[in-house]
Amino acid sequence: MPAPSLDSIVSLCKRRGFIFPGSDIYGGLANTWDYGPLGVELKNRVKQHWWNTFVHRRTDIVGLDSAILMNPKVWEASGHVETFSDPLVEDVKTNKRYRADHLLEEQGIKASNLDADAMWKLIQENKIKSPDNNELTPPKEFNLMFKTHQGVVEETSAMVYLRPETAQGIFVNFANILQTMRPRLPFGVAQIGKAFRNEITPGNFTFRTREFEQMEIEYFVKPDGAKDAFDAWQKDVWNWFTVLGIDKKNLRVREHDPDELSHYSAGTIDIEYKFPWGWGELFGLANRTDYDLKQHEKFSGEKLLYTDPHDPKDKFTPYVIEPSFGCDRSVLTFLIEAYTEEELDNGDTRIVMKFDKHLSPVDIAVLPLSKKEPLLEKANEVRDLLMNETNLVIDFDVTGSIGKRYRRQDEIGTPLAITVDFGTIGDDKEQGEEDTVTIRDRDTLVQERIHISELREKIAEYWKK
Repeated sequence: MPAPSLDSIVSLCKRRGFIFPGSDIYGGLANTWDYGPLGVELKNRVKQHWWNTFVHRRTDIVGLDSAILMNPKVWEASGHVETFSDPLVEDVKTNKRYRADHLLEEQGIKASNLDADAMWKLIQENKIKSPDNNELTPPKEFNLMFKTHQGVVEETSAMVYLRPETAQGIFVNFANILQTMRPRLPFGVAQIGKAFRNEITPGNFTFRTREFEQMEIEYFVKPDGAKDAFDAWQKDVWNWFTVLGIDKKNLRVREHDPDELSHYSAGTIDIEYKFPWGWGELFGLANRTDYDLKQHEKFSGEKLLYTDPHDPKDKFTPYVIEPSFGCDRSVLTFLIEAYTEEELDNGDTRIVMKFDKHLSPVDIAVLPLSKKEPLLEKANEVRDLLMNETNLVIDFDVTGSIGKRYRRQDEIGTPLAITVDFGTIGDDKEQGEEDTVTIRDRDTLVQERIHISELREKIAEYWKK
């Protein structure tokens, strides 16, 4: 049985050290979240698997890590200063703020890409009120970029923005990458990094926050190759999620209607996931055409052209296909998909996080049956053996009964647990032969007795499956 509600996920994340409320001891700060010891391991593994899949295992993609703060002209060229805004309305009594288009769409009224005046007319015609049943103010365009100042004295410093996306850092480095790496079309540039959007209505845990991390690729192609590249990326991304355990029945593809396309897009699709509150965007794929490179060429005065190596006279602006992943949203999806409640034969309910073994924050738990020596010493030897001879993350847990420790490892998603008992040290022949341990599978609950000398081979075999 999957998670009965999002609250179940939020509760487990705090209880087991995946995700904590931001600034918790001060009462928190709305919609900010801190990744705990297990959460940061899970998030890092998602990023590592993504980077390995789309950068290290491909010959046509290189990496980049661009600055968060950029010249303000970047955002003028990209269109963010002029168009990156949401229509904001306010409850006249409570002063709570809402997105006008969302209030209209909740009433079944399509409001994509309408200007503020058109939305206000629809609000008045349909007598739409706030969720508290109060009158609303006319919509105002609210720019979503966070502003700050560069320099020691604010009054004399230049205003800069915290980047609302990572893509522009790739576009402004297009010429640098051509010069240094000499790539041939088609080729891509991948980047993982923080982005910031001053969202009016963030919510649903880490699904929509003001500070988030993106995993993006800008894939440069010849204009006549854009469709084929778009279709190939759609397939590759779908496979990436399903290989890591996302059930196909919880995924669907939604094509954007022409009236909801971004100003730069010639076509966009979302891969949506069935979250506890309904379908929501997990991943976006857009054909950005040559808009961005031409805009930056226009505003910077620098040529951003690709030269065909077989015909130096053939210089042109490539099209861009953009696969855009939300890292935090992907982590949330893996958490939701992994959460399972199972009824055991004794009538108890077991909560187990069935992460793909390549994502689990802990690979193996070593559990000594007792804290007494020499059993504890032997357990430490097993832990050290695994830490020194493998690259796996090992947890060593001595607190509580063995049953409670199994439950804890199930709740954090540890694939394998190794129990060191009195048979291991030769004190109890009924538990097992000396220098043998019990290895327990998280999903099947099957326990197998093996010799310590066979551990490394057994574990390697498990990770090859």
